[in-house]
Amino acid sequence: IPTTKPESSNLVKMTTDYQQLVRRRDGKFRRIVCHTLSTNFRASTKIVEERLPDTLRDSYVVVENRFLGINASDINFTNGRYDPSAKPPFPCGFESVGEVAAVGSKVKKFRVGDAVACASVYGAFSELLIVHEKGLVRVPAVSASVLPMLVCGQTASVALTEVGDMASGETVLVTAAAGGTGQFAVQLAKLAGNRVIGTCSSEEKAEHLRSLGCDRVINYRTEDVFRVLREEYPKGVDLVFESVGGSLFKAALDNLAPKGRLLVIGAVSGYQDDTAWKQNKKDGGGGGGMPLQTKLLAKSASVRGFFLNLYNDKLPVHAKKLATLLEAGLLDPGVDPTPFEGLAAVADALDALYARKNIGKLVVSLPPPLLPPPTSRL
Repeated sequence: IPTTKPESSNLVKMTTDYQQLVRRRDGKFRRIVCHTLSTNFRASTKIVEERLPDTLRDSYVVVENRFLGINASDINFTNGRYDPSAKPPFPCGFESVGEVAAVGSKVKKFRVGDAVACASVYGAFSELLIVHEKGLVRVPAVSASVLPMLVCGQTASVALTEVGDMASGETVLVTAAAGGTGQFAVQLAKLAGNRVIGTCSSEEKAEHLRSLGCDRVINYRTEDVFRVLREEYPKGVDLVFESVGGSLFKAALDNLAPKGRLLVIGAVSGYQDDTAWKQNKKDGGGGGGMPLQTKLLAKSASVRGFFLNLYNDKLPVHAKKLATLLEAGLLDPGVDPTPFEGLAAVADALDALYARKNIGKLVVSLPPPLLPPPTSRL
């Protein structure tokens, strides 16, 4: 007589967890989807309601998001620049932190209630994430302070170390230094024993940078960056962490020291109008009347591009380093205190970022998980 192997109690519990989640959320959740390619996030996206699948795949985890991370490059995805193969509609968002709500039958690393972060699967601007367990990392708590350590912290750490060959005793320039990523670059460069120059756009941001140990703060609204660098650092800058583009890129390039390295982290000044992706033929890309390649040749200097996704093999080491520094009180994760709540506030947060209002990492909070509906009694 054929027999069937009974389900383990663990498998029954996993199935029950997911069924309870589906019931609690009435089988649906909301997320932000890009419907038109554009740098205008508000106009190119909308909040849509999705149905939860009937069953959860074996190696997948359901996360109820509580905090969403805002990045300047969010509009590069909605503009189709980072992944030209992506065709609307597609989900949006780089990073989130939340709590595990259900796990598939073959999930080994996580259990319900675990605090986790996701920064490897695009589509984080969502109330729920259904993601393979490999796309998640366990974090100490479901907290907004975790988010800066993901894309921002690891971008600064990996870029400075692996691409910039940062040493000690150098002069390091960080543009957009009070932003989510720049603040990490400032702190890591100081911890490595360097002189750090940071650019920003307000006195409030300048005070923040001084509190992080920045040796020289340049408010580019009141001072000329090129002139300050040329007069106060006549030997040039050894390493530049550059994420703005435009005139700041040119000022940094023109003040590179011999054998200096300029890391191109981004070009946020040209994201909204799309000029970051178009060559400027007027000045040969370098400005100052000399072609870019000639400037680099004359100093044996280099401009090095950096894209975090190409350094996934380096992330575990740098994640551990950042966590150790944070636990030791040597790093300030720097979450901007401005409150943004709900999926609809993602566009507001991006507007604030591009208006240069933020000091540190912008985070959007989502409401806590819904309570289960009451059970009817006869």
